[in-house]
Amino acid sequence: MSDQATDDQCSGARNQEARDQAIRAALDQHWAASDANDFVTEHLIYHEDAVLDYPQSGERTRGRSNIQSQRSSQPNEKRFTIRRIIGGGDHWVTEFILTYDGNPSYTVSIMEFTGDKVARETQYFADPFPAPAFRAQWVERMDT
Repeated sequence: MSDQATDDQCSGARNQEARDQAIRAALDQHWAASDANDFVTEHLIYHEDAVLDYPQSGERTRGRSNIQSQRSSQPNEKRFTIRRIIGGGDHWVTEFILTYDGNPSYTVSIMEFTGDKVARETQYFADPFPAPAFRAQWVERMDT
């Protein structure tokens, strides 16, 4: 491999690492703003024509302004507890607990980036359920 090719490869890796760090910082800002009900900052992460899907309810919201409007009209008190964020490049996943009026919903957000903004997000929601007794000998309890 030529020196130029090696330099280009290293430069590309550095650029990707810098992009991943910038996206991670934007995600941290997004989720903190979500928890604070800062609807302006929360939606800076989206492209103007972003799409948000909620497969469980069969809803699709098109456009950043519509996403922001439907979220800001939510009448319930919301809290966000981030469990983990993983990803790189164009695909990032956040696992979190979204609590509405004290009721937790275990949530997964899959965000697809184009450039430095979200082009598409899909969110899945799951209610907690009691652990069945038959599994007790093989499992340990997790803090939620």
